[in-house]
Amino acid sequence: MSLGPVGSVLFSAQDYWYHNRAHSDVQLARALSADRPVLLVNSLGMRMPRRGSTTQPLRRVARKLGSTLRALRRPEPGHPRLYVMTPISVPVFASPRLSRLNAWSVRLQVRLAARLVGIRVPDVLVTLPTAWEVARRLRSRSVVVNRSDRYSSLPEADAELIGGLERSMLRACDAAVYVSAELMAEEQPLVRAGSGQAVLLGHGVDLAHFDPAAPGAEPADLAAVPHPRVGFFGGIDDYVVDLPLVRRLAQALPEASVVLVGAATCPLDELLALPNVHWLGMKPYEEIPRYGAGFDVAIMPWLQNDWIRFCNPIKTKEYLALGLPVVTTPYPEASAHSDVLAIAQGPEDFIAKVAQALAGEPVGTPERRRASVLADSWSSRADVLRTLFEGRGD
Repeated sequence: MSLGPVGSVLFSAQDYWYHNRAHSDVQLARALSADRPVLLVNSLGMRMPRRGSTTQPLRRVARKLGSTLRALRRPEPGHPRLYVMTPISVPVFASPRLSRLNAWSVRLQVRLAARLVGIRVPDVLVTLPTAWEVARRLRSRSVVVNRSDRYSSLPEADAELIGGLERSMLRACDAAVYVSAELMAEEQPLVRAGSGQAVLLGHGVDLAHFDPAAPGAEPADLAAVPHPRVGFFGGIDDYVVDLPLVRRLAQALPEASVVLVGAATCPLDELLALPNVHWLGMKPYEEIPRYGAGFDVAIMPWLQNDWIRFCNPIKTKEYLALGLPVVTTPYPEASAHSDVLAIAQGPEDFIAKVAQALAGEPVGTPERRRASVLADSWSSRADVLRTLFEGRGD
């Protein structure tokens, strides 16, 4: 029996309108939309913002309101089948009664939006655990969970609540795809217990966007920063980025400029007090390769915690696609690229490896680094999802 036009609904962990669009949810939605309508449902959040326990609560409320007011849109001419919506939603997940009411309301909005864009019975892809109460009651052809991170390890999350939602959706899904082999190994028994399939998907990379031959003119604010440049682009969060390590690096290598490109959700006063640290702020995704191409060495100074343990940063492949020398603190997925990444064991080793790369002795060559990710396009990742959708659909 035909279920109507094939389409996908993706419950994102990010918001298209104000998070960096390099995130995997946006990239997968774009790639899937090559042959079907895709409705990207912006993040429903994971907790109610509160003064004293949530960073920048008023800013978060304001930007979510602005996102909601954009309603349902088709934002990218280059991806005409991609639609984005932000439902009217209140993050009241800790209250079962209010949570069910909120999920019912959001589900009605998603159903209506899906119908409007030509999707009747979708393949559902769920990244954010708090969207599970909405997604699980949608009439769907298949349900795939996207494990891009362990969200119960997020410092601001209610670990018990989010962990329970994660377990619930893993037991009920048709398949779960993972960016981290470490996380998949831990959760695979739970997925299989519910008769689902666990698949290592990994992250992709936009190879055309991060082409070292394509960036063009160097941005003016970066051009004002002297070489040699040690650079980082991405979100600057104090539960992810080891800011004391960045400070030690800048102090140990005063002849180098430490360049940070990205939005910061934490104070950077101590870092910016150093004369060789330059924070250029958040830049549009379209401009990121021009900044990265201007780095002499790229860094990934991660903290050692459960969030990092189960993640697989997209910027690893973006740096490598640009051919950049890369120095990183250890995380499990880094070992897959040990032939082209310098993986430091401790702060002193991190500083030493950055100095070595600046001295002209990096790990790998630019050509070898880019070649290591040439098979990892987002289209190839979307093809895996299509296979899983078709395997579960009629």
